Amino acid sequence: MSQQFTPNNPLPQEAKVPVEMAVFSLDVEAEIDRHLAKYPVKRSAILPLMFIVQRERGGYLDPPGVAYLADRLDVRITDIWEVATFYSMINTEPVGTYHIQVCRTLSCKILGAGKITEQCSTRLGIKPGETTPDGKFSLSEVECLGSCGTAPMLQIGFDFHENLTAEKLDKILDTCERGEYVFTVKG
Repeated sequence: MSQQFTPNNPLPQEAKVPVEMAVFSLDVEAEIDRHLAKYPVKRSAILPLMFIVQRERGGYLDPPGVAYLADRLDVRITDIWEVATFYSMINTEPVGTYHIQVCRTLSCKILGAGKITEQCSTRLGIKPGETTPDGKFSLSEVECLGSCGTAPMLQIGFDFHENLTAEKLDKILDTCERGEYVFTVKG
């Protein structure tokens, strides 16, 4: 269910504005209110609210979700997109249940991130930027995840998997394929 979106702070130039705005349950609205209460400036809550909207909108920040955030935070649509497209943990396109993000920056690269990505690609039958046909796995290469001392590493949801080897990666993927992977919940 959605409602009509009317920009509260229109851009001076032409912009693609979503027609609909996401609507959330009373429980989700209360959760959002609790986050907003923590910040004296509403726009400061942008990231925690993005996580909530992403969770509630099927794992990614869609245009109606962006419209909701812009309205709720009294900012422009472009303000939301600027933040959403900067952070690798905010998805702006649908992703699989298990979104595997392999760090590709220097420490990880030197210590074998390329082999980790290649092993994932071969095993899952997808390249970075793709999702398996069943929607179960997505694979991405991302910039530094801040775990340089334990490279190579990857992230699934909010969970870090560090000091990766081919064997460790196989065990992680086996757990995901069996549907036994337990996610850390944020938001």
